[in-house]
Amino acid sequence: MAKKKVQSAFFCQNCGTQSPKWLGKCPQCNEWNTFVEEVITKEEQTKTWNRINKVNTPVAINDITFSKEKRIKTKDTEINRVLGGGIVPGSVILLGGDPGIGKSTLLLQLALTSDKKILYVSGEESENQIKMRAQRVENSSGNCLILTETSTQNIFQQIEKVEPEILIIDSIQTLHTAHIDSSPGSVSQIRECSSEMIKYAKQTGTAVFLIGHINKDGAIAGPKILEHMVDTVLQFEGDRNHVYRILRTIKNRFGSASELGVYEMSQDGLREVNNPSEILISDRDEETSGVAIASTIEGARPLMIEIQSLVSSAVYGTPQRSATGFDNRRLNMLLAVLEKRCGFRLGVKDVFLNITGGIKPDDTAIDLAVICSVLSSDQDLPIGMQTCFAAEVGLSGEIRAVSRIEQRIAEAEKLGYKQIIVSKFNKFNPSHFNIVVKQCSKIEEVFQLLF
Repeated sequence: MAKKKVQSAFFCQNCGTQSPKWLGKCPQCNEWNTFVEEVITKEEQTKTWNRINKVNTPVAINDITFSKEKRIKTKDTEINRVLGGGIVPGSVILLGGDPGIGKSTLLLQLALTSDKKILYVSGEESENQIKMRAQRVENSSGNCLILTETSTQNIFQQIEKVEPEILIIDSIQTLHTAHIDSSPGSVSQIRECSSEMIKYAKQTGTAVFLIGHINKDGAIAGPKILEHMVDTVLQFEGDRNHVYRILRTIKNRFGSASELGVYEMSQDGLREVNNPSEILISDRDEETSGVAIASTIEGARPLMIEIQSLVSSAVYGTPQRSATGFDNRRLNMLLAVLEKRCGFRLGVKDVFLNITGGIKPDDTAIDLAVICSVLSSDQDLPIGMQTCFAAEVGLSGEIRAVSRIEQRIAEAEKLGYKQIIVSKFNKFNPSHFNIVVKQCSKIEEVFQLLF
């Protein structure tokens, strides 16, 4: 009897690059000492499942009949929003996040509240542990089936019997297939197991959720190709010391890639936050210097966020520039604009900036609020609590127009603000709003208006 052909290769544990020999430095990601030898067993791979045995043939694009895919609506409106309106049948969704942030709790709640048949496969917890968590977060559902298994061959045998509409894998790093002779969590195992799950989802039209671990750099563990293979990549973020969690879309083939969902973590599980502007703004009894409110947009949702600044004399020779939730390089640019164009001497002062609520916006419309917050702290003059901002700041000190200004103004009016400062070059009809809209073209005009 002929022996099976055994072949080994070296894989980079950071990016998944394959090499026939060991390398000290990965030529792809430039990381050192990341290559590990893994044994690949070449054998005839039997069919993992046989529900569909379809051979595809070339078809003219004009002959393809297209019907809009009906999405699966869940009872979680935040998940519906970040997925672009619901779960697309046959899609593969990868959910990543820090340990203990609530990834398993989020998907278990989804499984327990859905009226669809869902198979929840766990390779990390026992059935008793899952039952304890289910009793804590939600009443159990008869449509949710639990399977504790790590072998993909055994998982597909149970899938053949159950035929679920949604499959949840917790987590992809714990699975292993007999076709690869390496330990679970290795690059080759993750790639092969993910490939099997994606093939199953596409051929059967079953939506598949994959929970992924992250490494010390914050990226999803395993080969980078994993994020290219799946349809949607979601990131579950938040500080474990705070109660709020943010579900962010990194990639989405069926919707916007800039949507945001907000949750509150409690003893009873995750609760949806329908109006995140209220939690992102601190409650204050009196006006405080260094605080400004900005209107930003995440995906299709307008948000009001609070920006806090502290400007003080530099104790050491080199002034410090520190920002939490905001790009440090952009902060340095805005400070340079204030120094060069407006004459404010900030070069010898420490500047600390913080965006409350743990959110990290990349919208340039918060530039004006950042500058006003810094000036308010520097002059020790508070900004009115009923005033907010929505404008970009250019290198010459001009106030630039931003997109979707009417949505921003409407959100500020809905939350009870009396005044919003925008660019003079934004075009809109002020008669549509009851809020006072001030239009400025230079930073000096804003400074005179406020202080």
